[in-house]
Amino acid sequence: MTINLSPGRVPPGLSAPAGSSAVYHTGSWRTERPVYLSLLPPCSAACPAGEEIQAWLYEAQEAGPGYERAWRLLTQENPLPAIMGRVCYHPCQTACNRVMLDEMVGINAVERFLGDLAIEKGWRFEPPSDSLLSGKRVLVIGSGPAGLSAAYHIRRLGHEVSVYEAKEQTGGMLRYGIPAYRLPRPVIDAEVSRLAAIGVQFQTNQRVEDLTEAANGFDGIVLCVGAGVGAHVAIPAASAAKVLDAVNLLEETAAGSPPRLGRRVVVYGGGNTAMDAARTARRLGAEDAVVIYRRTKEQMPAHEEEYRDAISEGIRVKWLSTISEVEQGRIVIERMELDQAGRPQPTGVFDEIAADTVVLAIGQEADLDIVAGVDGITVHNGVIALDEHMMTGRAGFFAAGDAAPGDRTATYAVGQGKLAARNVDAYLRGVVYTAPERQAEATFSRLNTWYYADAPLQNRPELEAVRRTSGFEEVVRGLSEESALFEARRCMSCGNCFECDNCYGLCPDDVIVKLGYGQKYSIDLNYCKGCGICAAECPCGCIEMVPEER
Repeated sequence: MTINLSPGRVPPGLSAPAGSSAVYHTGSWRTERPVYLSLLPPCSAACPAGEEIQAWLYEAQEAGPGYERAWRLLTQENPLPAIMGRVCYHPCQTACNRVMLDEMVGINAVERFLGDLAIEKGWRFEPPSDSLLSGKRVLVIGSGPAGLSAAYHIRRLGHEVSVYEAKEQTGGMLRYGIPAYRLPRPVIDAEVSRLAAIGVQFQTNQRVEDLTEAANGFDGIVLCVGAGVGAHVAIPAASAAKVLDAVNLLEETAAGSPPRLGRRVVVYGGGNTAMDAARTARRLGAEDAVVIYRRTKEQMPAHEEEYRDAISEGIRVKWLSTISEVEQGRIVIERMELDQAGRPQPTGVFDEIAADTVVLAIGQEADLDIVAGVDGITVHNGVIALDEHMMTGRAGFFAAGDAAPGDRTATYAVGQGKLAARNVDAYLRGVVYTAPERQAEATFSRLNTWYYADAPLQNRPELEAVRRTSGFEEVVRGLSEESALFEARRCMSCGNCFECDNCYGLCPDDVIVKLGYGQKYSIDLNYCKGCGICAAECPCGCIEMVPEER
């Protein structure tokens, strides 16, 4: 039988005869061809901890076994999801492309849901395999977010880890700087115990007085000292005036021995610590708590959520004001005004406010006495000077968190702890750590939003405002499973295929090949005309038309 073949697809079941010169494609006029991309979602780009947010949200969308897969994927980067799901100020959500469509995805709430579920179900980390064990020993000083993160990642990389904590319990500033109404202590204990279960050794009440002596027997050191020292300002105060530091107030309250504040409390400062101090004062019995801030609300460094919660609990704020004098039972404040550059300037106009206690919340610093006089380690602008690999001038001594340059947030500390761990690991193995190349970011303009239905953000329930100041009960509650699943499914998978089958179903030439669940697709370029329908109709913008290679 003779078969006459013309250019085009070979009929099903047939193949070209040996030696045939027939061409089986659609012609040579194609100028562009589609390619699948894997882009960096804006949420992941903005995450200080470096989480692959879109990837674990995708797993959580399945529910059931998907929750544990999501948690395990999340904790490859961040070992503290139940903690960070409560205290992170979620820059990932601010960056979320969905905000251009309706409302941001509630990433932080889903992270907390997974973290709480892991505690409830008793999920554990896998210890490092025997093949990874190096026999090297690393000392981490400080058990705050940076220290916990560093210890976790160092242990997973196969090294022995000891964590020294100066205080009676682990957690650092998570426990002693964040009030229990934001972060319940059993949550800290649960996530720390999970680290201990894979071999991280914790020693509390272990204050390091001599760093060189403490380093004996260890192959690497990571300094993760928290910002536990309050900054001071010179304010004239009578001898009988009661002036406290916000850091000490929060620490003593967390330790179960809060100071007596009186009925009228004034807090000086405008950051998150000032809001926490004022809210704590109300819970300790203050009938009136006033925050004095020398700038405007727009210039206030406190996060909007912190400010909003403080106001709902009866905290008052006096903007453009500064304390000029403190006496027993009262303070004198001077009104300020902004100059043309937006800086506050004194006006010479004074007022008085009744106050039993003044709490100073004007900044925090890391206690770096630990490195004083240590050869090779220098302090600049209140932090330890580091090279590009997070190492001090002394070989094998690294730093992360509040002791190192950078932002002072818990999530940033988690990310820096992880990065320090990878640099420590490289140092111990005699190599240099090189961060992977950053992917191109998936912008909103790439998305085909027609395919995404309106789906409002699922707000987390909160304790009624009238009940909050009666104790330290947690204010913000977690999502129900139904709400968490709904929220996870609101993710638009920006720049990454989620196997919706749009390209497969809309291709006019049937050249999209399904590779099986989780394997995505391939394109038979022998028959693709380059029409671009697949790229135009891809909801998440993960297909791009590129010039044809000739």
